[in-house]
Amino acid sequence: MRHILPFLFLICVAPTTALAQTPNPTPRNYPTPVEGDYGIQNFRFRSGETLPELRIHYRTIGAPQRDSSGIVRNAVLIGHGTGGAGTQFLSPQFANVLFGPGQSLDATKYYIILPDGIGHGGSSKPSNGLHARFPHYTYDDMVAAQYELLTKKLGVNHLRLVMGTSSELCQSM
Repeated sequence: MRHILPFLFLICVAPTTALAQTPNPTPRNYPTPVEGDYGIQNFRFRSGETLPELRIHYRTIGAPQRDSSGIVRNAVLIGHGTGGAGTQFLSPQFANVLFGPGQSLDATKYYIILPDGIGHGGSSKPSNGLHARFPHYTYDDMVAAQYELLTKKLGVNHLRLVMGTSSELCQSM
């Protein structure tokens, strides 16, 4: 038994040590995301409840391009699924395949917006302190908050594409 314990230790510890020392095999090949928060004052939920300030956290990649009449023509909104957050789209498996040079959503050509929905990621959620007193919210509230973020904070008045991983969210838009 004494000879087996060191062997088991090596089997269990060696792989985690090797993983910790392995450099990221897939470096980011798109512009650095910019994170921000937008506070919507006295946000009124569909339930009739209000929140003095609703915080929507977001990330953008790339820059908006306006045409001669001032309309943003390259904005892409990507919504996360239930239980997710905008960060899920920054994984190499997703971002390097879509946002890199020459890819479908090349971030040097498109202005990519990755918001965290109400109740997710860095946006306002019940666990921030209100718990059961947090207003009841639906996908309609998420869409209304994202509309405010787009139009009032980011100055986006036209979306080239809306996509995401939640069919309910996309149907609400």
